[in-house]
Amino acid sequence: MAFREKSAWIMALALLLGGVFYFGTVISLSRGHGGLAPPGLPLLVFYTAAMLAIAVVGHAVAAAMAPREAGHRPDEREELVIARAGNQSAYVLAVGVLLSLGAYLLTGNGHLMFYVAFGSLMAFQLYAYAAQIMMYRTGV
Repeated sequence: MAFREKSAWIMALALLLGGVFYFGTVISLSRGHGGLAPPGLPLLVFYTAAMLAIAVVGHAVAAAMAPREAGHRPDEREELVIARAGNQSAYVLAVGVLLSLGAYLLTGNGHLMFYVAFGSLMAFQLYAYAAQIMMYRTGV
């Protein structure tokens, strides 16, 4: 497995775990709040720090296992895979933004708009990493 594919796996796992934690916490806070809990900076800071820690540790382990690969620039195929995955995932982001705007127009709830937009950012990036993994696996 190439280092870039390992990197995509690490980041996809970090995003998945971070997203489950973040939205699980939001759901828990909302139950206690009696409605949709407002977004809070401390939770976002903790989420960001946890994502950063998972990414740094994961990449350090992957780089230690294959130090030569880790230091290399992406070749043409890897650059093409990254570009195609980014282009495809942009549609996920566009749909998420439209959904968040629609949620606000229908409900007038800014908290819901924030969570849908934040979730769409997570989904966008998760899709990009999943697409990269699939392209590496299928040889596209």
